[in-house]
Amino acid sequence: LSPDCSFTCHYRCRALVRLDCSGPPGAGDEDDGTEQALEKDTNVDEPSEWEKTELDQAQVEQRIKEYNSQINSNLFMSLNKDGSYTGFIKVQLKLVRPVSVPATKRVPSLHAGRTGPRAQGVKRRTSFYLPKGTVKHLHILSHTRASEVIDALLRKFTVVDNPRKFALFERSEKDDQVYLRKLADEEQPLRLRLLAGPSEKVLSFVLKENETGEVNWDAFTLPELHNFLRILQREEEEHVRQLRHRYARCRQKMQEAL
Repeated sequence: LSPDCSFTCHYRCRALVRLDCSGPPGAGDEDDGTEQALEKDTNVDEPSEWEKTELDQAQVEQRIKEYNSQINSNLFMSLNKDGSYTGFIKVQLKLVRPVSVPATKRVPSLHAGRTGPRAQGVKRRTSFYLPKGTVKHLHILSHTRASEVIDALLRKFTVVDNPRKFALFERSEKDDQVYLRKLADEEQPLRLRLLAGPSEKVLSFVLKENETGEVNWDAFTLPELHNFLRILQREEEEHVRQLRHRYARCRQKMQEAL
């Protein structure tokens, strides 16, 4: 049990957990205060003004030239002979929960010469928080989908969590307000980047936990689902107990009145 974040785990699992609980809750969150204040009027369902914009080949070529002329780096877009194009997108990772990465820990043997599956090492998971402000540039194609971008980001950081636990968001700033929109799996981030231009205020990409809309129960493992069922059962039992207690008190007062 950590005194700072109140994280509790099984004593046998303690060595496998890597959490940074060096400070009190909220320490180092100064940068998030402004962001949260800006995002209080977030609308995740409102489509972008360029979401349905269609471009022909000549318009794509012209947009790429304009885009490359406005950037101050070497992260240019390039037009391919088949009409597709390649370029870079920058994704900010703003994850609240820790992520899991693989870790191999050799199991000590009582006999030095012992061989077998357990002597080969056991695959384990290590959890940790990604540092605040983590940013990753990805070189993608114009037809690369948002779901493929999520997969690529998880591979870059060797995250073994189910990709459906995460979502890619489109972030824009307008009139001192921040708007977020969850990208559908089939949307093409590089196309949005080209249509919006290089300005990060007009459009940027953020990877967050997938908490918008319905819960994707298929993204959880069997032990997690069993834990959820036990929690729901306890909540249901407690709710029933409170209802019975309330009706019992009402019945008692009615009898006293009679």
